[in-house]
Amino acid sequence: MISKSAIIGKKAQIGKNVQIGNFATIDDDVVIGANTRIGNYVHIQNGARIGENCQIHASAVLAGEPQDLKYKGEYTTLEIGNNNIIREFVTINRGTASRGKTVIGHNNLIMANSHIGHDCVIGDHCVIGFNVGMAGEVTVSDWANVSGLTGIHQFSRIGTHAMVGGLSKIVKDVPPYVIAARDPLTYEGINSIGLSRRGFESFKINELKEIYRIIFQERRNLTHALDLIETNFKVTPERDEIIRFIRNSNRGIIKGCKE
Repeated sequence: MISKSAIIGKKAQIGKNVQIGNFATIDDDVVIGANTRIGNYVHIQNGARIGENCQIHASAVLAGEPQDLKYKGEYTTLEIGNNNIIREFVTINRGTASRGKTVIGHNNLIMANSHIGHDCVIGDHCVIGFNVGMAGEVTVSDWANVSGLTGIHQFSRIGTHAMVGGLSKIVKDVPPYVIAARDPLTYEGINSIGLSRRGFESFKINELKEIYRIIFQERRNLTHALDLIETNFKVTPERDEIIRFIRNSNRGIIKGCKE
């Protein structure tokens, strides 16, 4: 069902069984996949590419111009995958010349009033809590959970299966599989509950705990700690992901808890 009060560009590509609510506005250069539901007063601007089976709730604004003074009107896009839930008043900007696009993967929940800035990349199965403010060029990996009222500095990275507590300030990278909380943001342990819910066995969770004990609790030089892990732990996807994430960190990672 498409409301008679909706304004839809003549060149917009609307898939089968798409619902569009009252006073929604969809520009010409927009693609919306089948079975997606667009709520009242939603504004979807040029450059938006939206997948199938998404829910976009009232007053969301998608593919707005980047809030970046370096943006000069170049053609960029916002790409949103399938099965995403985007709640009320969410704003997601399209990309700039830096990356050319903002990308949201599949099966994510983005809660009300959150902002996702230009050129951000969010993976699959992520939860972005209410009122999260995400600056430009942030990367959030698969299965990450960012709790409400968190502010994220530009260029920051959040690793796979990581969980960030509410009211956090992220100015350093958050490695995979961990819980991060407090102010300043610190390592609080492994995301054991989340990992067990996703099928990680206890021996694997214990292995992750041992790896991060070396990184965060033994007070070693970080380069030395990673070399030690590489030498003493067998090769696994999780071990290698942690090592790669930390070695590739430009902003540095969060610190270990002092208590």
